[in-house]
Amino acid sequence: MNVFSDTMVLTGRMMKHMTRSVDTIMTVVLMPIMLMLAFIYIFGGAMTIPQETYKGFIVPAILLFTVASGVGYTAFRLNTDVQNGIFERFHSMPIAKSAILNSHVVTSVMFNFISAMIVLVSSILIGFRPKADVLGWLAALLLLLVATYALSWIAVLFGLIAKNNETAIAFSYLLIGLLFISSGFVPTETLPKVLRGFADYQPMTPIINTLRSILTEGVIPSDSWIAFVWSIGAIVIFQVLSIYVYRKKLR
Repeated sequence: MNVFSDTMVLTGRMMKHMTRSVDTIMTVVLMPIMLMLAFIYIFGGAMTIPQETYKGFIVPAILLFTVASGVGYTAFRLNTDVQNGIFERFHSMPIAKSAILNSHVVTSVMFNFISAMIVLVSSILIGFRPKADVLGWLAALLLLLVATYALSWIAVLFGLIAKNNETAIAFSYLLIGLLFISSGFVPTETLPKVLRGFADYQPMTPIINTLRSILTEGVIPSDSWIAFVWSIGAIVIFQVLSIYVYRKKLR
């Protein structure tokens, strides 16, 4: 109960930081919406895919873009706590030590998932019409939630090991790079052979393909388990690494 209550108190602290930061809201919420509008209405006209079809094609990538942008701020704020001595202050207090990392992860999942939902609603307002049924929506939201949780733990690790704030937030560009070299914005068949081989087998592609199939076709693909395996595997690996680094800092 102490871990839970301490985590909730620290989560409240982090949520205040996130919601009061205009820069964070603009980058995590407004920028993905602007990117979606740019791809659909500016670049979409040059695509061989019809504009209405391209709306559904691009939405899964924009949702993950929203999360990838948001977890960069998770790494930034965690690293700020490390650099400014907030960690040491918390360690000297009678609170559950695991609550310190947990609060950053919970805040990241909550803030970025809500941001993704705002972007999804925005896509519906501009004409995207999902075809998922109730089971499909549950599967899509669960996958997005698990992927957000995985990316949040990756952010925690980078926030702990980064030497400064700029390095901590820069890691999100690696995630955004993975999104651009995936099936997110164009079919992988249009990519050069080397990039196509990478795009087909990197973790973002199965997540995007699963979300796209559910939202645009109303079908949960048979290989959707690959997306969940990638996400769960990332959670296990980066959570273990984050806890290891965190305990070293405690010592």
